[in-house]
Amino acid sequence: MRVRNINGTSGLSCKCGSWLDHWKKHSKQTASYCSERSCMSSPEVGAHIQKDSSTDTSWYIVPLCHKHNQKATSLEIIDERVLVSANQSQTCGK
Repeated sequence: MRVRNINGTSGLSCKCGSWLDHWKKHSKQTASYCSERSCMSSPEVGAHIQKDSSTDTSWYIVPLCHKHNQKATSLEIIDERVLVSANQSQTCGK
């Protein structure tokens, strides 16, 4: 799946403690590696992303390493990775 990282979201906070914790809690998954298809680095952040070339403009969270979180370009992520809504009213804000 192709996604685009959204830069400028580092000031946003979540009740879960961190966006990576938010992803873990609501995806019910663990991530040993960054979500970028060819990256073997550990996930360090819960990154805000949007689906690339989609009519879906919602924001989602996926685990990424710092290197891939720096890029606002399109990334190919592994298909098995669950996208968790960044909209807290749908997740931890209920």
